[in-house]
Amino acid sequence: MSSMRLPYVFCSLALAASSVAMSGCDSHAAGTKASGQTQAAQPVTKVAANAVNGAPQAQSRAEVFAHVKQMTGLGEKLFFDPSLSGSGKLACASCHSPSHAFGPPNGLSVQLGGNDMHQPGFRAVPSLRYLQSVPAFTRHFHDSDDEGDESVDAGPTGGLTWDGRVDHGSDQARIPLLSSFEMGSTQAKVTAAVQASPYAEDFRKTFGAHIFDDDDKTFAAVLQSLEAFEQTPEKFYPYASKFDAFLAGRAKLNDAEMHGLQLFNDENKGNCASCHISQRAKDGSPPQFSDFGLIAIGVPRNRALPINKNPNFHDLGACGPERTDLKGQDEYCGIFRTPSLRNVATRKTFFHNGIYHDLEDVVRFYVERDTNPEKFYPVSKKGVVQKFDDLPKKYWDNVNTEAPFDRKKGDKPALDEGEIRDVVAFLGTLTDGYDPAKDKDSQKGTGINEMKSAAN
Repeated sequence: MSSMRLPYVFCSLALAASSVAMSGCDSHAAGTKASGQTQAAQPVTKVAANAVNGAPQAQSRAEVFAHVKQMTGLGEKLFFDPSLSGSGKLACASCHSPSHAFGPPNGLSVQLGGNDMHQPGFRAVPSLRYLQSVPAFTRHFHDSDDEGDESVDAGPTGGLTWDGRVDHGSDQARIPLLSSFEMGSTQAKVTAAVQASPYAEDFRKTFGAHIFDDDDKTFAAVLQSLEAFEQTPEKFYPYASKFDAFLAGRAKLNDAEMHGLQLFNDENKGNCASCHISQRAKDGSPPQFSDFGLIAIGVPRNRALPINKNPNFHDLGACGPERTDLKGQDEYCGIFRTPSLRNVATRKTFFHNGIYHDLEDVVRFYVERDTNPEKFYPVSKKGVVQKFDDLPKKYWDNVNTEAPFDRKKGDKPALDEGEIRDVVAFLGTLTDGYDPAKDKDSQKGTGINEMKSAAN
């Protein structure tokens, strides 16, 4: 048994709260990549179910599995329960819709919440899928031995939010629950809601008969349960897209999709794969379509957001306002974590401020930001383009200038309109739920062997 690889959810939660020394945990799950090093799994000290009770108790591997399964079931109920919110109307699933890859269910730039359900946020809702491989935030990221060149400093990387400020699912779940413009709740309200819920008895069975005696412990149990649910493989990282079937030799990409993939990878064209990695990792694991780095690309100011009516407000990502530990450190201002592109075609809201609502517009911004800036930024009466209008000028040195951002005004864009459409066609192959038997076009396209031949 010691050589077995254990499921991510088991390792993550058991390592956080178990008295069983766990071997066989994958480094992505059991360790964190900090300061460029993959930390080994540390001995664990309490069983998950008892961590919130302060009652250490050694348990077998099977018992820990059973506890994680119980927490996962509770987490699913919590995820869909609007009574946890201050308004009683907003559940986690309201903004992280299962039918939209656990992303926003509509085209609003930001979702509405708060006690009156009318409070707007200032960041677009990200998908909760494919977060299992995101490393802990580090200012200087170096790939591990099996993933890439350790001599290369990839810079700020990791964290589960747009600004990378939390590393664990339980910490991420805390944010919307307590945010005044999201679920707008409190620990006491959450405890009361769970205690009055139909699953209260299941909560006692999982976390102990006295779990409701202390709001802090109850709230911690809620967060643990949500984290367990959000690590359910079949729901949150199923790897069930056409591209996954293509990599497995079970599907072919049609001509537009294949051409889009080539443009996506081509360093002289889209160069998308420089940040949204499209190749399998060296250990054979599927591509995540993100390097999880934090980067500034000068996204235009979204003037539709109420908060942006204040000309002095700027969302600076890693250096504030939501994240405070890097405040005042200029090199982190304006950078946001690169999201995975898996299921991106199911979205109607893009970038951290929800500025765009069409995937072609997103790709067009990438390839024309510098060649045709007047398409994206305000133009003064004198005809001067006010570029990077959502980032104070003193932070402009942080803005990425690698291809396709290596052109100047008047240059030919890296992609033409037809090529943009093909890249978007390829991005559509990253949507989960693909059934090869229902895809007649797949039989007319190009297979993975043909792609390899073309690459060579």
